[in-house]
Amino acid sequence: MSVRTRLPLSVALVGIGAAVGARELLRAQAGHARRRIGKPLGEDAHQADRVYKKKYGDPIDLLLLGDSIAAGLGAEHPRDTLGAHLARRLAKRTERSVRLRTAAVVGAESSMLAAQLESLPADYTADLAVVVVGGNDVTHRVKVVDAVDDLAAVVRDLREEGTEVVVGTCPDLGALVLVPQPLRSLARLESRRLAEAQRAAVLGLGARAVSLGDVVGPFFLSRPDEMFALDRFHPSGAGYKRTAKALLPSLLEAFGATTQSSGLSSSA
Repeated sequence: MSVRTRLPLSVALVGIGAAVGARELLRAQAGHARRRIGKPLGEDAHQADRVYKKKYGDPIDLLLLGDSIAAGLGAEHPRDTLGAHLARRLAKRTERSVRLRTAAVVGAESSMLAAQLESLPADYTADLAVVVVGGNDVTHRVKVVDAVDDLAAVVRDLREEGTEVVVGTCPDLGALVLVPQPLRSLARLESRRLAEAQRAAVLGLGARAVSLGDVVGPFFLSRPDEMFALDRFHPSGAGYKRTAKALLPSLLEAFGATTQSSGLSSSA
């Protein structure tokens, strides 16, 4: 005969109270962080779209989709945005000019990627696309499965158009010293969980994935004064330079796939 052990009512109430208190603490911390994040920078990133290294000719069309990181919010000058760094480096390595188009929107979640794609001219098709998204999904507590489904749908559409895609997965939000504990630890877990799910989904669609949390995150942790912009949330110009370096190898691989499929030489 088994005997069921029951917790005293007072102990059970304390446990319930602690759980409710923890949720309220996290909710309050999240609200405080959202009110502070990005405010010193405004809502608009620098406009960096143009043709880079025109002297090379025969431009590669490079498209950026996603959130404020893809848009370049926090960069000191247009030349310091993620798109500008990628376009210059891609042009130099391929000896082809690069025509940059940025459809990324500050504050975007994965559910907004489709609208970014639809905002492009009907006759526009990119050779290469870089997608960076996920941070806002974490801070707004979007379900991982929903965020990944939205990302996958856009990657699938791009791939069907013949565009090679590189996805920078959700950054490690645990690097944000602006966010207090215990919310920061929770943000780290959730951002890494989303990043891994993003990676698995896009690889299955023939895209390439770069784990920004792994290859860029350590620099933001060890050199926050240099890597972060004024708001301590978005990258600075130096942070975008580091992020571009991390994305470039996959972008060059994608360019190689594009030239092979079109019968062009990568040094054309």
